[in-house]
Order: sequence, then C-alpha cells, then structure tokens
Amino acid sequence: MRASELKGVTVPADRAPSMIDEYPVLAAAAAVAEGRTLMLGIEEMRVKESDRVAAVAAGLAANGVVHEEGRDWLAVTGGRVPGGGTVVTHLDHRIAMTFLVLGLAADEPVTVDDATVITTSFPEFEALLTGAGATLFEPGD
Repeated sequence: MRASELKGVTVPADRAPSMIDEYPVLAAAAAVAEGRTLMLGIEEMRVKESDRVAAVAAGLAANGVVHEEGRDWLAVTGGRVPGGGTVVTHLDHRIAMTFLVLGLAADEPVTVDDATVITTSFPEFEALLTGAGATLFEPGD
C-alpha cells in the first residue's frame, strides 16, 4: 500500500454529472489537501435534498476552512482544519456525513445538528467512522 499527500485539483464541469453526489466529501478532502481545489459545473448541487453548495460552504466556514462559492462552483483552499464548528445539515445525509468525516482531520471536534438522517441511507456509517478513529457522542453527553 502507498500513501501520499493530497493536492488541490480543478474538477472540470463535464465531470459533474457523473459525481454530483460526491462533491460534498470532495470538499472535505480538499480542506486538508495542499493548495486549492476548484469544482466547476456543480449547480445541480443546489437542488438536491438541500442547497448543498451553500450547506457545504457554511459548514466549511463554521470550521475555519478557507473557501469561495459561486452559482455553479466551489473553491476550497486546503491546509489546517481548525474545526470546532457546528454544521447545519438541513436534514441532508450527505452534509452530515461530509462534516463528520471532516472532523477526523480537524483540530477541534466538528458537530452536526442532526446525524439521524444518515442511518436511512448508510446504516454502517457510524461503525466505519469509529473504525477510522472518530469518537461520536450525542449532544449533552
């Protein structure tokens, strides 16, 4: 097995139709990559379970990640992820999963307002995340 540091990339607009649901977690990976990642042609993300471009941008902002957004693009500048923020998921399972994954790389814990939506689409997610080293807890614990 080989490993290397992540590097920022430009994802062209013609890639969007085949990976539209993967862009939120790509933004999380971009947050720890070296350099800038630019995702183009992602306007369809605005009409999913939530406006995923806006939700991802807000979650990145809440956790100290440098980013910019446009109508059909998102740019994330990688580096350190301070964390410590609470992410509003808008009852969108991909937003919840994205920011729990981001929490694995953050200096401080990342909180999502509702993780219950994950179990309907990916019941094994919690076990996989804790297996990767996450510590999950309910608010107030």
